[in-house]
Amino acid sequence: MKTCIMCGGEGTRLRPLTFDRPKPMIPLLNKPSLVHLVEHLALEGFNDIVLTLGYLGGEIEAALGDGSMYGVHVEYVHEKEKLGTAGSVKNAQELFEGEPFLVVGGDHVMDLGLREFVRFHEKNDAPVTIGLIPIDDPREYGIADLDVNNRINRFFEKPGPGEIFSNLASTGIYVCDPEILKWIPENKYDFAKDLFPDLMIKGETINGFLVRGRWTDIGNPRAYREACRWMLEKMPGTKISGRLSIKDAKVTGPIDIGHDVSLGSNSSVVGPIVIGENTTIGDNVLIGPYTSIGSNCTIGDNSRILSSYIFDNVHIGINTGISGAVIDNATRIKDSCILETGSVIGPRVLIGDEVTIHSEIRIWPEVTVKKETRVKESIGNDDYGNNIKGS
Repeated sequence: MKTCIMCGGEGTRLRPLTFDRPKPMIPLLNKPSLVHLVEHLALEGFNDIVLTLGYLGGEIEAALGDGSMYGVHVEYVHEKEKLGTAGSVKNAQELFEGEPFLVVGGDHVMDLGLREFVRFHEKNDAPVTIGLIPIDDPREYGIADLDVNNRINRFFEKPGPGEIFSNLASTGIYVCDPEILKWIPENKYDFAKDLFPDLMIKGETINGFLVRGRWTDIGNPRAYREACRWMLEKMPGTKISGRLSIKDAKVTGPIDIGHDVSLGSNSSVVGPIVIGENTTIGDNVLIGPYTSIGSNCTIGDNSRILSSYIFDNVHIGINTGISGAVIDNATRIKDSCILETGSVIGPRVLIGDEVTIHSEIRIWPEVTVKKETRVKESIGNDDYGNNIKGS
């Protein structure tokens, strides 16, 4: 069975992390999120993959190639205009060769038994089966009312207060019979907003399958941090890929450390943690659990990095505290700064000495924050789009 991975969205809700890359290429433990997804599909036996590409799709094609590196075969379909989720799949219909197919989102992070899902669909009579999972807050998802016979009697996209009749959220994973493509027009059309309501109005059966395991999409910074934490929790043990210089430092696993990493005197690293190659960590530095640090980074003396996700070529000065933050490539944070939980710093940002970034603040690429500033509101950049709503 072929798998269609939808990778066309602009990732506006994840800005400023999606200006330099499409959402599926965001680093997850120093490896593109999409690579983790492809590896999981290969493990489940789904080796024939179709990718629908839109925004910055060339980066995805360059990274995956023909898929042979990951034990799969990959084909690509480019969108010339925005087609929506269902429209993008319709655009690739020739590659499905008239056979049933699996649909997943390019921003999905999962540990699900997909073969069991497919077997369920094959044994039950419906043109489409939606993977459902109970979640605490379903307001950002489509929700379904599922009966005892696994039939969906009601489906509602992104419910508001008073509309949340179920906490069964659509994962955005579907098993489709080829006939479903006849319902999709040759223009912009979504599965959740358009196709499923249309099918239900016309009396067609839609089945739901209760998936087991862990799943999220990385549609916003909070979900991204949760995905990173979950992946770090799965680390099996300690891996050191090359030369590691330790000067009277303390290391507690599990850790995954790249080549040519240096830990300064009296520093402490407490796993689960991933550190990329050619990264230097100064003296008296605490790096706490659930942290990933990219390649070619420097962490100054007496700094504290806790539950944070730092990309490549990032410089952090001395005596700086970073908690629950995400920091994009080539950003420089000077001395005695504080980044509070939920702050998201875009690429090539310069943050001066003694700056405090309040919780949930986003800073757009190439912004300079002057020393001794308390940043209480997000800072945009007119050279980039400032919208954070949408895909």
